[in-house]
Amino acid sequence: MTCLYENFAIEPFEAGRGLWHARIRRADMTPVIINGVAFPSLEVGFAWSDAQMAIADAKSHIDRFRKRWG
Repeated sequence: MTCLYENFAIEPFEAGRGLWHARIRRADMTPVIINGVAFPSLEVGFAWSDAQMAIADAKSHIDRFRKRWG
């Protein structure tokens, strides 16, 4: 299940039994640029107990770092 938020696509995935993480990509599939380095996607956050918590954590990362991800 992919969630769109502020021009970013957030994809939660289960990294282990009951351990959810989130992958962030730009919705237009262009790379995320951090300090001049291009990343096709970012995997962020901690191991959450469900997908919704991983999505909420990814949204907070987007809100916090949006200006740096030129």
